[in-house]
Amino acid sequence: MKAFIAKNQSTLKNALLFGGVLTLAMLVTPDLAHASLESSLLGIKSKLTGIILPVLSVIGIAIAAVSFFTGNPNAKTHILYAVLGCIFGFGAQAIVDFISQTVN
Repeated sequence: MKAFIAKNQSTLKNALLFGGVLTLAMLVTPDLAHASLESSLLGIKSKLTGIILPVLSVIGIAIAAVSFFTGNPNAKTHILYAVLGCIFGFGAQAIVDFISQTVN
């Protein structure tokens, strides 16, 4: 019985996570329904590199700061990961442009 309940809870968590991601995708990019594939991909790229990645970078820095101030022994590692996340998050557009110029 416990295994059945645990399995259903896991399935429910996965379904809620998928629904949340789908809802977020629809809220971030509502104009995708009437767009071509290329413009849809450009819209997704601009939303990711302009909004989502920088926000996640700032959240990572905030979590690393809380980890540092609470005295977590892994705080230095968290700060390193947060700084690397910021480099990739805020430099994402430059990274994407560099790769697209190299490929073309």
